Amino acid sequence: MDLRHDIHEELVVLRQRAPEITGALTCTIDGMLVTTDLAADTEQTAALTSALLSLSRKMTDLARIGRLEETLISGTQGHTACYAAGPTIVLTVLAGQGANLGLLRIEGRRAANKIAAIVERG
Repeated sequence: MDLRHDIHEELVVLRQRAPEITGALTCTIDGMLVTTDLAADTEQTAALTSALLSLSRKMTDLARIGRLEETLISGTQGHTACYAAGPTIVLTVLAGQGANLGLLRIEGRRAANKIAAIVERG
């Protein structure tokens, strides 16, 4: 089984289920790129994703609000959501302005769970 290929296939399925998604990336928790369909800035996005995951986990611990589910950043032109996909992989999803955030959250979590399962059996 090719782990990168299987994870990339899950990104393709994610984009089919939520067409408002404009890009997706997976990386290790230490910022190493696994797979992406982003056109530019992939290494920098992977590194920032890793840092964001670490900070978000620390914040959920400090705030005592349970296990981290997602980090959502909304800007004037769109959204970025990051999901822990098991203990070693992070999924980052980009969506445009006006995207259905409920769908983004549901599908992002679903994809993160499937990616975690792929890594676990790989």
